[in-house]
Amino acid sequence: MTKPVVMASTLVTDDRVPIEAIHLPGNRDLAIVIAHGFTLSWQRPNVWRIANRLNEMAGVLTFDFRGHGRSGGLSTLGDREINDLDVVVRWARELGYQRVAAVGFSMGASIVLRYAGLVGGLDAVVSVSGPGRWYYRGTQSMRWVHRAVERRVGRYVTRWWLKTRISPEGWKLVPVPPADAAAKISPVPLLIVHGEKDHYFPPEHARQLYMAATEPKELWLVPGMGHAESACGQELVDRIGRWIGQVASPALPRDDQGQDAAASPDEPATQTPDAAA
Repeated sequence: MTKPVVMASTLVTDDRVPIEAIHLPGNRDLAIVIAHGFTLSWQRPNVWRIANRLNEMAGVLTFDFRGHGRSGGLSTLGDREINDLDVVVRWARELGYQRVAAVGFSMGASIVLRYAGLVGGLDAVVSVSGPGRWYYRGTQSMRWVHRAVERRVGRYVTRWWLKTRISPEGWKLVPVPPADAAAKISPVPLLIVHGEKDHYFPPEHARQLYMAATEPKELWLVPGMGHAESACGQELVDRIGRWIGQVASPALPRDDQGQDAAASPDEPATQTPDAAA
């Protein structure tokens, strides 16, 4: 059987920003929407790798946030991007998918959390390497990010070197913080995945999200894992995909700790904040 040709589509948000998106067809029962991190796009190798891996388990939609890749507009660093995710989720529904989950990485994680808590419409939510709060400058990596965003020369370099166009306006109103949005996601299942070696947002951000959220929720603190897409290996991607498949199909068996019964013994252990402290 010939595989369908993957074609990019242009969607238009409610605030009239063109968003480039792609669809990797799969079982029409479940679609997984992938929301990339800051300065990335769906064409970047790690995003594309994760999309294709998850496509073995479900239909996948991924896209470029505004100001990134081939999408229009300017990046607002997690504020108006909620509209970008909204139009992709609606597209998944129009394609006939019965259940839609979203997986966000870093900046994309904050957007997925805010969308799930403030707008709704998802059947499962995964935050990978996401911040718990805004304006964090506690690591050298985040101090560099702030220089790139807040200074004119930084925005110029980011535009031409990293192909990311940042709005100079900043936040006119401070968006609802990720942790506050996480508190509103229940009863939709929430999974928080974070590396213990994250050099942008240390594990305290994951704990903040976890403590703010209510059940059903899970926290995976992964030993040795760094930040976002580049640190998300094949085994972890598979494990996330299985978790989504299980919570999107409640009839499937789960063990007493809420972990997937099919997980192999050598996979990273799920930890609660108390156990990880």
